[in-house]
Parts: sequence; structure tokens; C-alpha cells
Amino acid sequence: MSIQMVLLPVFVQVGLTFALLIAMAMGRRRALVSGETKSRDIALGEPNWPKGATQIANCYRNQFELPVLFYALIALALPLRHADLFIVLMSWVFVVTRFVHAGIFVSSNNLGRRSTIWLAGVLVLLAMWIYFALKMLLLI
Repeated sequence: MSIQMVLLPVFVQVGLTFALLIAMAMGRRRALVSGETKSRDIALGEPNWPKGATQIANCYRNQFELPVLFYALIALALPLRHADLFIVLMSWVFVVTRFVHAGIFVSSNNLGRRSTIWLAGVLVLLAMWIYFALKMLLLI
């Protein structure tokens, strides 16, 4: 598998993270400029942002939870030459679940649908880690 094929889903996931960062900054700036939020109300990190800005911020923060295990897996699999077709395909499935999860998170925030998609991503990532571990330990 080429390095580009392995890294493309990683770059797409990083792009999602940066898009959420920009959306969060814009939402927070809008809240401050409109006067909906006063700087004194958030100066010490108090959670006083409007609902929409908080949703995006929570979604952004979420990109540093489960995806960290994805990044670690790719960072290990690539130099150890165990990033094969299965890893690449599952990487894309994982990244798609992250996009769907983020879309639900910042729009309807339907907890039932969001949780189901999150669990799908967890299971895909778990399967990737099990596959990788078996390849490393048992040389399958």
C-alpha cells in the first residue's frame, strides 16, 4: 500500500479537526461581537458560550479523544509496513463515521443517532487494532 493511500484518510480527519476549530473560533467571535457573550463571562474558562458555539467546541474537543487511537495506529502501522488494504479501507470507514458523528453533533445533536455512529466508529477502530495486533504478534 502506498504511503499516500495510507495517509489520505489521516489528512481528511485532520481537515475535519481544523474545520471544526475554525467553526468554533467563528462562533465564539460572533457571540462576543454580538454581545451575546461578554469577555468577562469566559475570561477564566467558564462555560458561558451560547449553545451553538458550545456544540461546535464540544465536537472539536471530541476530535482529540477517539481519533488519537486512530492516529497512533497509523503511526505504528506505516513504518512497520503493516498498513495494508484492510487498514486503509477501515481507515476510510472510521473517518466517515467521524464526519457523520460531527455532522450530527453540530446540527441536531440527536444523542441516540450520535451515540450509534460513535459506537460504529469505536467498533471499526477496535477491529483495526485487533487486526494490527494479530499481524504483529502472530504474523498473519
